[in-house]
Amino acid sequence: MPTAVKRAFKYRFYPTPEQAAELARTFGCVRKVYNMALAARTQAWALRRQRITYNQTSAMLTTWKKTEELAYLNEVSSVPLQQALRHLQAAFTNFFAKRAKYPRFKSRKKSRDSAEYTTSAFRYRDGQLTLAKMAEPLHIVWSRPLPVGAKPSTVTVSRDSAGRWFVSLLVEDPTVRPLPASGNAVGIDAGLDHLLTLSTGEKITNPRHERADRERLARAQRNLARKAKGEGANRAKARRVVARIHARITDRRRDHLHKITTRLVRENQTLVIEDLHVRNMIKNGTLARAISDAAWSQFRSMLEYKAAWYGRDVIAVDRWFPSSKLCSECGARQEKMPLNVRTWTCTCATTHDRDVNAAKNILAAGLAVSACGAGVRPQRRPPGGQSAMKQEALRREL
Repeated sequence: MPTAVKRAFKYRFYPTPEQAAELARTFGCVRKVYNMALAARTQAWALRRQRITYNQTSAMLTTWKKTEELAYLNEVSSVPLQQALRHLQAAFTNFFAKRAKYPRFKSRKKSRDSAEYTTSAFRYRDGQLTLAKMAEPLHIVWSRPLPVGAKPSTVTVSRDSAGRWFVSLLVEDPTVRPLPASGNAVGIDAGLDHLLTLSTGEKITNPRHERADRERLARAQRNLARKAKGEGANRAKARRVVARIHARITDRRRDHLHKITTRLVRENQTLVIEDLHVRNMIKNGTLARAISDAAWSQFRSMLEYKAAWYGRDVIAVDRWFPSSKLCSECGARQEKMPLNVRTWTCTCATTHDRDVNAAKNILAAGLAVSACGAGVRPQRRPPGGQSAMKQEALRREL
């Protein structure tokens, strides 16, 4: 019997002034401990080529708490501080495994305020959550129920730049289980005019959430720019207005992607996508804003973890695969495909929609890879090759 999936349920809550002050102190202490441990580990390696472990940083934390200068660390729960050290250890593990860059220091203004509590630092009973160092439970808006009998293993409290408070409960969700096997397979071509084009011929419109609020955002940013720099109340208020607009865009985009990915995973057994290198593509100043708004990386991430939940397969084909130039009916390859051509007719007399044809070719390539059991890895190409053509094609869609 498959093990239950661990799933985070996120809710908004409204703290009392006392709870807000306690959490603000906790966020500051977590950031301080993380930065001090990072500095200690960096210095040890730079001076002595010595790697500091989590246990050593934990011992350092005990010593720091005994000093007069850092005695305030004792005023908050010790669990979020220990969790910060564990997160730093995980960051170094990913760095040494070449999965991430070197850990960075947390900034008070730019870093996300958050604190993680384990079971010893919170109490969850009868739908009420009480954190350590607090006398009253949090006022949580339960927008959806937790799974029946679920017991949180960790609780993460956070505050975004718009001043909203959230609590995320990690629980085992027995309702997430593999779906019945389906013979359906779909190829997915990402774009900007249409967010996604499926091999079935369906085109999913790009909502362009950022563009819809661009004028409103520009006004708010101009208003912020006119405020005197510093810690003034007017500047803080203007900054929150900008943050709320960004939060609105992010929330709508995430909601749209959740609906799309859930539907695709439920309807198809195999999903084939392009292995796009979005980080490089957004270096193009003309396309960066539109590509970021499309959130292709977030789409792929959602698609992959939901496919793992429900027993589906996601296949990524080589980003250099000439999906637009191949005829999906006869396989003939066109030597030239002008970027302004959205429909074309092959020598076999088949008329193609450019994007639908590309999605069909992506599906065929993915199924071929799946049949032979081989993986498809991106290949290096010189500047001005297929990558430049892809970006130019996207520019025409804007």
